[in-house]
Amino acid sequence: MSDRIEDLLRDLAPQVLGALVRRYGHFDAAEDAVQEALLVAATQWPVDGVPTDPRPWLIRVASRKLIDQLRQDQARRDREDVDATRRLPPAEGPPEADQDDSLVLLFLCCHPVLSRESQVALTLRAVGGLTTEEIAHAYLLPLPTMAQRITRAKQRIKAAGSTFRLPSPKDRAERLDAVLQVLYLIFNEGYTATSGPELNRVELSAEAIRLTRMLHRLLPADGEVAGLLALMLLTDARRPARTDPNGLLVPMHEQDRRRWNAEMIAEGTDLLTAAMTRGPAGPYQLQAAIAAVHDEAADAADTDWKQILGLYGLLRQATDNPLVTLNLAVAAGMVHGPTAGLRLLDKLADDKRFTEHHRLAAVRAHLLETAGEIDAAAEQYRLAAKQTTSVPEQRYLLDRAARLTRA
Repeated sequence: MSDRIEDLLRDLAPQVLGALVRRYGHFDAAEDAVQEALLVAATQWPVDGVPTDPRPWLIRVASRKLIDQLRQDQARRDREDVDATRRLPPAEGPPEADQDDSLVLLFLCCHPVLSRESQVALTLRAVGGLTTEEIAHAYLLPLPTMAQRITRAKQRIKAAGSTFRLPSPKDRAERLDAVLQVLYLIFNEGYTATSGPELNRVELSAEAIRLTRMLHRLLPADGEVAGLLALMLLTDARRPARTDPNGLLVPMHEQDRRRWNAEMIAEGTDLLTAAMTRGPAGPYQLQAAIAAVHDEAADAADTDWKQILGLYGLLRQATDNPLVTLNLAVAAGMVHGPTAGLRLLDKLADDKRFTEHHRLAAVRAHLLETAGEIDAAAEQYRLAAKQTTSVPEQRYLLDRAARLTRA
């Protein structure tokens, strides 16, 4: 299967799932039917060509799969029930294909009957198209634990009997934090893939930006929605410069900033400026502000690290995410020296969410290198390379260790 077809199927999957759930309900069965339709497309399209309008094609195939499966399941459950057909999906045909239900599906997955962790995991699976393994890595959890969480979430959605429509403004506000976190994680997985040969998964970051734009149109006055969209734009603007012609990772301080997307930076800056004038800044606005400080610097030497350190300090007060402390350590190392950064890292040593995450070892290696502790830095770079499942990151970390060893 060509990369073009694979990318197209990934983009269309949540839209097809949304159409089926809107028409028939049966969230869990609909997801299975969509997966079967995707397999059919992956087999037929490389041979027969991509249909002129692929989304309706997928919806028709998935609808047939779903109806067949529901009829078989119901026949097994109650072969004697003469009224069984009344509980089957209507037979007038598949749902209309001209409506994008991605945002509705997003809010459905963030149903209040689910825990926050389950809301995020289910949406990443159904809307973001991430594998269960990728979600487990993002949450620093074992794969079986995450698989059980997603299965239970589907069952609870089914038991809740939810209707497939945008929630009321009150219910929407209750689900918004989970929705924003989902979009944030989808974007991050696209910007820096947790595994595989490529650093970026552009289709995921693009889908996250698309969905966040839809959410911003729905809630234009919400500062955190605008802040998240600004953060995505200001961050994704750097993507063209993150790898060299050989696909090797280029750290930010070495990037050719002329390759950064000026239009995305301008749009993100305007969004952030407008959002921060409307009230106190939330976590996504603070992260966007940090990204803006990086983007404003003409080169790495001009970066205002004191301002970044202050912003990370505010962000740390708003969240207990260990990644914030990790980034705070980097900023502290730039402002006050590597020893200050290493002291902050020591506070993460007993955090079970983070002890085996490669970024902890990678940042420690960077700070040790800056402090002149070359052997210890090389050891930490090799440890980080062993812990990551991203091939580009692994190559970069091993290269850093090799350079120090040769020095």
